[in-house]
Amino acid sequence: MTTNRMEAFSDGVIAIIITIMVLELRPPHDTSLAGLRPLLPVMGSYVMSFIYLGIYWNNHHHLLHVTQHIDGRALWANLHLLFWLSLVPFVTAWMGENHFSQWPVALYGVVLFMAAIAYTILVFSLLAAPGNELLASALGWDFKGKISIVIYIAGIVLSFVSPWIGLAVYVAVAVMWLIPDRRIERKIS
Repeated sequence: MTTNRMEAFSDGVIAIIITIMVLELRPPHDTSLAGLRPLLPVMGSYVMSFIYLGIYWNNHHHLLHVTQHIDGRALWANLHLLFWLSLVPFVTAWMGENHFSQWPVALYGVVLFMAAIAYTILVFSLLAAPGNELLASALGWDFKGKISIVIYIAGIVLSFVSPWIGLAVYVAVAVMWLIPDRRIERKIS
């Protein structure tokens, strides 16, 4: 089976997730710029989550670009990833509306951690399907993927010390992934 259907479905789900997030943004009743100040935490959490969803969408696209075959195991692994990504609007809203309090920041990290685990499972399921040797050679050891999981655990734990430290850790992982990963592009060019 080819990847077209799985990629199209995933693109649609991620687009819906982003739409749900933006629909959660409520304008203030105050018409002055000062009325926007209380919304800064909500906007900050939205921007961070939008970036994270963009990172997953981009990496998912690259991953499937060099994948030749998928099987039922990969389809279920992809649904597992989409499940965790679908929780991003909930934890984003909870974190923003509660001004980055301890438990919302920790749960945000748990969702990011589980999405990273799910993405790793997806990668392993794609590597197990026959005909995906190009993907295997492009990914190699995947240091960024492995270290991200460890850093998310640290961020979750540190969010109980200070939610701002936990949040800074999550931002650091996003920044790490904003730097383009050229492994796949190098293999196909």
